[in-house]
Amino acid sequence: MSYEDTISEVVKVVEASGAAIMVLGGLGAFLVFAYRALPPAKAHESYEELRRNLGRCILLGLEVLIIADIVRTIIVDPTIESAGVLGIIVLIRILLSFSLEVEIDGVWPWRRSQLDRSRNGEPPRNDP
Repeated sequence: MSYEDTISEVVKVVEASGAAIMVLGGLGAFLVFAYRALPPAKAHESYEELRRNLGRCILLGLEVLIIADIVRTIIVDPTIESAGVLGIIVLIRILLSFSLEVEIDGVWPWRRSQLDRSRNGEPPRNDP
């Protein structure tokens, strides 16, 4: 087995790991939701937690899949075309990650520190 074949197999394992993170993490998030949503009074709170947990699973899985794409492009198929495809894939996944983070936190990333300060009871700063 050649070096490229070995790396190609490793990339397949990393891709499978990324998919498994999303699938198993999603199933785990649903199980936690089902358990915590049994008392009707906690259903809304449990739903918000489910959304956050699903978003986190998807984000982590996407990050692992990006690793696989980068390794494949650098080692297995180092051509200009594959680098362009990698750039497009990474751009799409960055946009997905960005939108998922906004969905999870409910605030733009550049406003996150302000949200953290308000959660900790600190007064807002008047930063320029």
